Amino acid sequence: MTSRKGRARRNSDCTAGGLRPALRAPHRSRRGEGAEQAFVIGVLTSAADFARARAWGISDAADHERYLSETAELLADALERFDSVRARMFHPQDFEEFCLLHGLDPAEPAARDRYLVNPPLQTQLLAYQGEELAGDFVPRLVRARENGLTLAHADLLLDGGLYGGAGGADEEHIRWVRAAYQRGGEVFRRMLIGAGAGVYELRLQVDAPGGRLTAAARVLQWEDGVVRVNDEDLELVCAVLCAGLALELPGVAVLHGSQGSAASCGEYLPAAWAWSSGGPDWAPAAGPVRLDGVAAQPGYSLGTVC
Repeated sequence: MTSRKGRARRNSDCTAGGLRPALRAPHRSRRGEGAEQAFVIGVLTSAADFARARAWGISDAADHERYLSETAELLADALERFDSVRARMFHPQDFEEFCLLHGLDPAEPAARDRYLVNPPLQTQLLAYQGEELAGDFVPRLVRARENGLTLAHADLLLDGGLYGGAGGADEEHIRWVRAAYQRGGEVFRRMLIGAGAGVYELRLQVDAPGGRLTAAARVLQWEDGVVRVNDEDLELVCAVLCAGLALELPGVAVLHGSQGSAASCGEYLPAAWAWSSGGPDWAPAAGPVRLDGVAAQPGYSLGTVC
């Protein structure tokens, strides 16, 4: 399975808290010349968030539309100057809670820097590669925050096994989680192979202690089996499947969309399949399923898909 790749995640070396960024000097590692220089920025994704954050002096823009325009210019400049450019949603409430927890003044640029590179929030970062900011990228930032909260929940359920929080002394536990993650990825792969070429959306939910884990991913699959899916959506789906399989939690998944391709004379057929799990495996649902308003019939057996 392939995905829409961004640059690999690395710890950031330079941060920008808004349109008046307080950049730290680029850090060069000791590996020699060519070491990566990274840039991270937080983006206020809505007019309401922009209005709420103005008191902290983040931007002098007249309105949110102008703010996004200026932020796009800043990102374009960063692409030319830095090896890695990443962004995450700047969520005012999350930021206020972070400052309260750490005793920081939200009006200080250093507080924004610490918030943006806070290790538990690294899953919310997206690689920026020149996309139109006000187009698809801003909604992806919003989803990345929501996905990050789900990833943190899944990691907590797995005692830190998803992101190494379990510690090097518990290698057996980390191997157990890694194996479940690989099984989850294989479940998703078999769902897509069985569906064939088309444009789909996967909706997934797993009932877990502390609240339901949910994930969604939009998928474009060509005739040759090449798959296009956002990296962050793929990671979330695999993580939720991992938690469900590892802990044997009940779950349901629906894959729906248009089956077909240009190679089949442009014929597209509506399709919707459903699977469920109550233990270590996923199987066709016992009957019709409705998930998030999408009706689906029992899916094909994943064991018969190679």
